[in-house]
Amino acid sequence: MKAGLRTPAPTHESAHESAHEAAHESAREVDYEELAARALAGELGPDPRTERIAVAFSTRQAVRHDGRGSGYRNEVLSLRLGAAVGSCAVEPGELPDGAIDDCVGAGIADLLQHPLLAVRVAALDAYLMHLTPHTPEHGARTVRLPAGSSLAKSQARARTVVELLDLPAGATVLVVGVVNSLLEALRSRGLRYVPCDLKGGTTEWGEPVATDALAEVESGRCDAVLASGMTLGNGTFEPLRRHALTHERQLVMFAQTGSAILPRFLGHGVSAVCAEPYPFFWLDGGPGAIHCYGGAHEGGAR
Repeated sequence: MKAGLRTPAPTHESAHESAHEAAHESAREVDYEELAARALAGELGPDPRTERIAVAFSTRQAVRHDGRGSGYRNEVLSLRLGAAVGSCAVEPGELPDGAIDDCVGAGIADLLQHPLLAVRVAALDAYLMHLTPHTPEHGARTVRLPAGSSLAKSQARARTVVELLDLPAGATVLVVGVVNSLLEALRSRGLRYVPCDLKGGTTEWGEPVATDALAEVESGRCDAVLASGMTLGNGTFEPLRRHALTHERQLVMFAQTGSAILPRFLGHGVSAVCAEPYPFFWLDGGPGAIHCYGGAHEGGAR
């Protein structure tokens, strides 16, 4: 099945024809702009002009885990469509005050054409989450996160994400969007890494952080890429996906941003996704859940 397209089961008479069409569709490359255009045209589900956002909100946090020498800040735009919440992270302070007002009561179609990329991504995420929530019927394998401190939950999530990589010890992973718990989990598996983040700086352990992900993948020194869903919001996802597809490299996504978007690219450059829709693990100390697609242990394209 082509990523981004869900069709009803074929009748007996049309089974052969549908199989032929499905094989043709699966051979086509899918990109983000095509997926968004098909959603806007109503090809994926209900008319996006009639699907309206009831609630829009932003979540801002600053964190410094116990025992860690540095902290970080997050800001996320979230839009609610029915029971679904779509999200897109932004750099702290970059979201204009009026963006939330633009979204409340607006139709998905209008928001898919909004001038702000973060709004467009959050709207597409909400629409696709509404159509295909993270359930086994859509290919998801749900992993429960235990209750605990923010650090304990971060480490539990990181172990699950890293398990999606199919690499031998000693391989090198480009990590786009530095999360110290992920680096820690990679080391525990005997994997090397190149940390990369637009903010630059250093990791918890004093390692320099590269700032140009595309230059790093083109260098050829990394065997796989582990990337944040934030790449959707800053425009770097498509180049990473195309590189992975062209060079047959693993691209594993860990996604609070675009958790319902990224599974649509399984088999089209993305090898696995750890999807984490709102509410995110850092919001409370209770148990939580993340949803895995594809990866080293089993398939799961939706």
